[in-house]
Amino acid sequence: MLRSFSLIVVKMTKLNKCVFLDRDGVLNKELGYQITKMEEFELMENLKEDLQRLKDAGFLLIIITNQSGIAKGDYTQDFVFACYDRIQADVGGIIDDIYFAPGHGRVSKSLMRKPDSLMFEKAIAKHKIDVANSVMIGDKERDLIPAKKLGMGTFLLSDGDYSDYADIQVQQLSQAVDLILNA
Repeated sequence: MLRSFSLIVVKMTKLNKCVFLDRDGVLNKELGYQITKMEEFELMENLKEDLQRLKDAGFLLIIITNQSGIAKGDYTQDFVFACYDRIQADVGGIIDDIYFAPGHGRVSKSLMRKPDSLMFEKAIAKHKIDVANSVMIGDKERDLIPAKKLGMGTFLLSDGDYSDYADIQVQQLSQAVDLILNA
């Protein structure tokens, strides 16, 4: 008995390369305390130029940030979105998405908070991201742990702290961008 077979055509989905960015200490200045007012929110120098270079090279740009001040009652989600809008206005709207974790360990447990990886996993699924060709830039070890777990490269922005989770340590975002683009 002869069976008929159907030819199944698999559509190849193009995966995107991405630079994941922590917010505080990477996109805006870390002041040593939690920023709760817009007048304290100061963006890093050359941010627009650095991010535009990545965008021009075909990278998605996604912010991944813990925002425990929401759970602690220091500010609201609206404040987080106002900060995001300020970044977008400064860089010409080239950030592709933002994920933030509003919880804090003293108030609520969440797999969203870094060093857990749920924010990354959501972004990877939504934006069809190729983790092998993506990186995370953060200023704390907790930013790098989930990226490493998922198979991404990692950059630590620091002038003193060290992390075994950092593939490369630099002092400024522009240095990380140079290395990414010259890889």
